[in-house]
Amino acid sequence: MTGIVHHLIEQYGLIAVFLGCVAEGESAAILGGFFAHQHVFVPWKAFLAAAIGAFVGDTFFFVLGRSFADHPRVLKLKARPGFNHAYRLVSSHPNIFVLSNRYIYGLRLVGGIAAGFASISVLRFVILNAVSSLVWAGLFCGIGYVFGLGAEQMIGKALLHHERLLIALAIGLAVALLAWLIARTVAGKERAKDARDSEAAS
Repeated sequence: MTGIVHHLIEQYGLIAVFLGCVAEGESAAILGGFFAHQHVFVPWKAFLAAAIGAFVGDTFFFVLGRSFADHPRVLKLKARPGFNHAYRLVSSHPNIFVLSNRYIYGLRLVGGIAAGFASISVLRFVILNAVSSLVWAGLFCGIGYVFGLGAEQMIGKALLHHERLLIALAIGLAVALLAWLIARTVAGKERAKDARDSEAAS
């Protein structure tokens, strides 16, 4: 069974890394780096899959905010916790916001929408987003690669393929769980802040 899963990862893993990074997925980039160290992926391909996925994801939400501002789904996203905070940040510090938004888990999606609503130009956003995506992919793929190196040093080079697979899946689950907890905490704080702002305005 693990052999089949390992084969699927070799065949379609880079697509999964790309799609995971289109969504809010540090875990996908970390797994890409880990499998690159284990020679399942070519390192530069794992890096590119993560970087392009990150770029496409943020650009997609920017386009939604810029070109489909009145669409019901966009308005629903605009109502999510953190949008007002993200909009204030991108309006006052557009360069810093676009470069750093991808690192703020839980606010990336509304951050992209907010950037689309703001006055930042398309060209400026694309350039800054490209730089941010490249740095982000290098950082998190690098973390996965270094983790693979550390695991090999601790456990030994005799690590079997199925053992590497289980370790990687455990890493992915742990990172995804941690990211979910962080996103939930951030969303809770933003809801409380929005409620306080509403009370103060009334």
